[in-house]
Amino acid sequence: MFWRVSQLMVGLAIYGLGIGMMVHSKIGIAPWDVFAQGISVQTHLTFGISSAIVSVIVLLAWIPLKNQKPGIGTVLNAILIGIFADLWTPFLPTPSEYLPNLIMFLLGMVIVAFATGMYIASKLGSGPRDGLMVGTQLRLGWPFWLVRTMYEGTVLTIGWLMGGQVREGTLIFAVCIGYLMQTSMKLFGIPLRKRK
Repeated sequence: MFWRVSQLMVGLAIYGLGIGMMVHSKIGIAPWDVFAQGISVQTHLTFGISSAIVSVIVLLAWIPLKNQKPGIGTVLNAILIGIFADLWTPFLPTPSEYLPNLIMFLLGMVIVAFATGMYIASKLGSGPRDGLMVGTQLRLGWPFWLVRTMYEGTVLTIGWLMGGQVREGTLIFAVCIGYLMQTSMKLFGIPLRKRK
């Protein structure tokens, strides 16, 4: 149990680094954040409250899947990733040129994908959004990259229509993160269902 908790915590800490790098690059936010931002624009709630509402909605979406259960990893994911991102940010470079910022964003995205596989492999519970993706993939048997890309594209579009801001990094993330996460999950031996 100690090693599983350690793996979970290291995975979440690395995840926070990746998120911090992407946000710090200032070339776009993740599609789910665009969705939360859109809710914030429409309801005048703060971004943080809107993000929490999205997490609750996503957790409720686990119910019909019947193959995902919240665990300590679910709770810690919701609480710690933002904190870890804040802790890493002061140590990140602040390039003035576009190319170094793009590189930082891309590295951050790869780190997020790697960290996702690491913390899910601890088997202590997926974060709300990751659990929805894994649960849907296990239910439908579609390739994980396709499931993830469909969700990312859907929430990105809805968030944008509600007033969320979209930049090139957002689009890159929406298109690439599914494949990167599928690769990471295979690396960490997380079983994915194949379509019959």
